[in-house]
Amino acid sequence: MTATDFDAAREYDDDRFSAVEVFHSDRMKVVCGYFEPGQFIPVHAPGSDVAIHVQSGTGVVRDGDTERAVEPGDVVVVEADAERGVRAEDGRLEALLVTAPPPTDAEHGPVREGLKKGEFDP
Repeated sequence: MTATDFDAAREYDDDRFSAVEVFHSDRMKVVCGYFEPGQFIPVHAPGSDVAIHVQSGTGVVRDGDTERAVEPGDVVVVEADAERGVRAEDGRLEALLVTAPPPTDAEHGPVREGLKKGEFDP
């Protein structure tokens, strides 16, 4: 069994969002995401489903052309191959992200590029 809690795993980075891996297998990846205000996971479209549970703070989740405001307690699911991204709003955002299957390194290319350029929608 793998177990953690948001307080124990909490890790912020001044330059970009922080993803603390909780679990990883060929079938699923689980991370605790920690975002300072305005930090984001750039829009990308991997071949995996993602479920996002907001632990604290407020933000926006992109699903294709739709942006949905999220707050503590919200659960949002974006299906595979849909463009998606996550952005913190005015305060810190903490969220649990579960992807199945885990995105490939190539599928995370747009994430790296967006972070490098500082663009939510690269």
